[in-house]
Amino acid sequence: MSLENNHQAEEKSSKEELTHEELTALSVTPEINPRTGKPLKPKWLKSEQVKGERLYEIKRTLREGRLFTVCEEARCPNISECWNSGTATFMILGDTCTRGCRFCAVKTGNPAGLLDANEPMNTAMNIKKMKLDYAVITMVDRDDLPDGGAAHIARTVEAIQVENPGLILEILAGDFQGREEPLHTVLFAGNGIDVFAHNLETVRRLSPRVRDARAKYDQSLRVLENARKMRLQSFTKSALMLGLGEEAAEIEQSLRDMREVGVDIVTIGQYLQPSNKHLNIKRFVHPDEFKHWQHIAEALGFKGVASGPLVRSSYKAAHLFPERGRVGRSNIELSKKI
Repeated sequence: MSLENNHQAEEKSSKEELTHEELTALSVTPEINPRTGKPLKPKWLKSEQVKGERLYEIKRTLREGRLFTVCEEARCPNISECWNSGTATFMILGDTCTRGCRFCAVKTGNPAGLLDANEPMNTAMNIKKMKLDYAVITMVDRDDLPDGGAAHIARTVEAIQVENPGLILEILAGDFQGREEPLHTVLFAGNGIDVFAHNLETVRRLSPRVRDARAKYDQSLRVLENARKMRLQSFTKSALMLGLGEEAAEIEQSLRDMREVGVDIVTIGQYLQPSNKHLNIKRFVHPDEFKHWQHIAEALGFKGVASGPLVRSSYKAAHLFPERGRVGRSNIELSKKI
C-alpha cells in the first residue's frame, strides 16, 4: 500500500480489531525519493526531538571528555528518551566486525587480534561520568580471537561494576560460534551480569539471506537457551526486525521459538536500510501491526516487550528490566506504556 492510499484502512484499524492480513495491508511499500535515491519514510517514522535537563547534562559531560556512545554514532531516534531515563549503549571490542550481516552498517574486516587494553576502564569511567542507572554494552563479532572476545568483555564488566556500584548491566553479545565456554565467561564476569541479550534479528526462513552465514538461526536459539540454563539469575533478551519480507505466521513462530528457550524480554522494530549496499526494505510496518505483536508477545509470557516502528534492541532497556525496583541511582519515572 502506498503512502497516499492507506488512510481509509487506518480509520478502520482505529475502530476494530483487524486480522493479520488486514494489519499487513496497512504497511507502506517503500517509494524512492528521486532526489536522494533513498526510500521515503512514512509519517510514523519521524520522531519528535525530546528535550530534558539530564540529556543536556550528559551531552555536556561527553563533549568535555571527548567521549562518544553508540547512541550518537548510530543516530538513534530514541536517544533523548533513553538518556533522560539514565540509559545508554556502548560498543566495545573495536569498530570492525568479522561478520558481514546484510542489514548492519558496522564496518566489516579482520581486526587481526587487536584489542584496546584501556577500553574496559575507559568504558567504566564514561558510564560513571554520565551517572547512568542502566548501561548496555554491545560488541562487534570477533571471530579472529580464540574466545570471541569473551575475556575482554569480562574485564570490561569487572571494571564497570567496580566503578559503578548499583548499576544494572546488560550485555548484547554475539554468538561466540555457539561455544559454551566464552558464554560462561561473559555471564559470570565480575558479580555476574543482569541481562544477557543476543538478537535473533529475523525469522528462520530469512536468516540465511539477512545474516552472515556463520550466524545461524538455531545456533542463536541455542546460545539464548544455554545462557538461561547457565545463569538463572540473569534475564535473557532478544530482538526481531520487521520489514524484510517476513510473513505473520513466521513472526509468531519466532516469538514462540524465543519463549521455548526461555527468553524473558523481546524488542520488535522496523528494519531501516543503512545504505544502498544493504538489503532493501520490503515494507514499512504500520504502528497498529506493531501493537498487535506487542499483544501476542505479552500473551506468550514475555516479561518485557517493546514493539514499535522506532524500537531498537536497547530501546528503553531500563523500563523493560523485569526487576524495575532495582533500577535507580536516579529516580526514573517508569511508564507502563512503551
